[in-house]
Amino acid sequence: MKSAPVTTKFKTKLYTLKDWIILPVPKEESLKLGSRGQISVTGTLNGHEFKTVLEPDGRWSHWLRVTDDMQKAVGVKSGDTVEVTLTNGADWPEPEVPKDLKDALATAPQKVKDKWKDITPMARWEWIRWMNATLSQETRKIRVEKTIGKLNGKHRRPCCFNLAACTEPYLMKSGRLMEVESK
Repeated sequence: MKSAPVTTKFKTKLYTLKDWIILPVPKEESLKLGSRGQISVTGTLNGHEFKTVLEPDGRWSHWLRVTDDMQKAVGVKSGDTVEVTLTNGADWPEPEVPKDLKDALATAPQKVKDKWKDITPMARWEWIRWMNATLSQETRKIRVEKTIGKLNGKHRRPCCFNLAACTEPYLMKSGRLMEVESK
């Protein structure tokens, strides 16, 4: 039985991590959304509607990148306090498939292509997260190969990785979203 969607409303302060603007979801609000892993949400940022997938921060909460387009549309910048509403949902947007995986899928056996189309968008997000969760190009290449191999077998989802870890290699350290360094 599916649980009813949950909506949470809060204020939070945007901050810069490296050159990305980050919207942190307060832990007490994140807990209401019902998942420690990635979660699909619809929401508003200062009244501007969006749909995205929240990334876990590796500390039992979530975050999202406020893209350049979002910043322009909403008129926000790092340091601003924003009003946010989030509603969890079962409908997942399609992930952007990285070029190396897209190329591997293009030359994969038909069984793999069919399974990739058949699995849910959430499962596709998980495969991409697992692949992305490394800074090593060698490890990434191995993960692309393993993804094709596992999809060619019985697997529909990757196994054996922490779904509650931050997997954005640009901003993570040891499975956690990096913390802002004090100046």
